[in-house]
Amino acid sequence: MAKWRIPGLAARPRFTSRATVLVLVLCSLVAILAYPARQYIAQRGEIAQQRARAEHARQQVDELRREKARWQDPEYVKAQARQRLHYALPGETPFVSVGPRPAAGDRPSSADAAPGQPKALRPWYTTLWDSVDAADAAAPPARGWPPAERP
Repeated sequence: MAKWRIPGLAARPRFTSRATVLVLVLCSLVAILAYPARQYIAQRGEIAQQRARAEHARQQVDELRREKARWQDPEYVKAQARQRLHYALPGETPFVSVGPRPAAGDRPSSADAAPGQPKALRPWYTTLWDSVDAADAAAPPARGWPPAERP
């Protein structure tokens, strides 16, 4: 199809100069405001984090104040001394309950217990003494050890 033109009228450009200036101004404003807007959003996030940290610190301070108030009570201090340090008041008989002991026949002697026990249950000095015994039981080398004295 052919375009019909009216004689005497010029073709209108797609964008007028005013529209072009308006688009440039809007693009400039977006470019200018993008960085500060990003900074504003980042700072709002940091502020929220700091407020959360401050609230957590306030909760810790409140808990510590309550604990300090408990420690000001002499009865609480006595109870903690009894529980943690196994203190007893004068006239009381303190005791510590332990698990049942094995019967005398069930308990192996110290010489038999060392090799059979797991290393985690054995004290360090037992391991050390076992290594000394093992080194003492080893046969000396065949080549004249200890070296002979020379006249």
